[in-house]
Amino acid sequence: MLDIPIAFIVFNRPAQTRQSFAAIRKARPKVLCIISDGPRSSHPGEAALVEQSRQIAESCDWPCEIQRFYSDTNLGCGERISSGLTAVFEQHEQAIVLEDDCVPNQSFFRYCNELLQYYEHDERVMAISGDNFHDDPDETSASYFFSKYPHCWGWATWRRAWKHYEGTLAAWPEYRDRDGLASNCHSLRERDYWTRTYDRVCAGEIDSWAIPWMLACWMNHGLTAVPARNLVSNIGFGDDATHTTDSSPFENLPTYELDTIVHPDRICRSVQNDVYIDRVFFSRGKLRFRHLVQFAQHCVNTSRRAA
Repeated sequence: MLDIPIAFIVFNRPAQTRQSFAAIRKARPKVLCIISDGPRSSHPGEAALVEQSRQIAESCDWPCEIQRFYSDTNLGCGERISSGLTAVFEQHEQAIVLEDDCVPNQSFFRYCNELLQYYEHDERVMAISGDNFHDDPDETSASYFFSKYPHCWGWATWRRAWKHYEGTLAAWPEYRDRDGLASNCHSLRERDYWTRTYDRVCAGEIDSWAIPWMLACWMNHGLTAVPARNLVSNIGFGDDATHTTDSSPFENLPTYELDTIVHPDRICRSVQNDVYIDRVFFSRGKLRFRHLVQFAQHCVNTSRRAA
């Protein structure tokens, strides 16, 4: 059984929830924290889908403490997930976080468990990701490397790191004005891209928990451990997805099992990897805003929430 709690985020997609829950069932966590937003009143039939998804997430057939973090009303993706995670970390020192459309292999849980213990007191490391979008698995002889990007399609973190999360980006204007991005961005173009993105979040044009989380990591010089091979597949692209409605080269990626975990010799950011991710995923890509939305998973123009 898995000693680390799993925070499982579900909403209105029982088919995807069933697939991700099947992976959780194999891991058999002792504690399962289920985070679920309420149905939107403007979407007929959604209440039944939300209830069905919750029932699937609760169908533990092993000794497991289920902790429910449910909202009766629809808070929106940014608020529901961030407040749910805050509630989880009020009760637990560390947790693995999975959304209903992220299907990990079993070595993902062992990888997160080992690294959560290994870096428990090392504040240089703020997150552990199961995602690898790099197509060069031979970048490192270790089992993982470090990135500035806290990819969140299956990840883990600690209370000590999540305490830095601030969803309104209240500190962003001062950080922007003193050119805080200079230490994280390798080019003026990239700096301009993220300045515009964070400005949009501050203006309420983007509703996201993941983008403020990335800024929290950057402002605190926090790194994310990234596996040398991909451990999680995102199955959530399609017409019923909340934000990943377009096809993507990053959907349904194959996963690879990790054997013995080999730790890197030192903790330092892989600039080569981050430049690659910037080029194919963010500021250099022709479809860069769509990829930003796909990265964040919970970014949407707030005017659409009530549509």
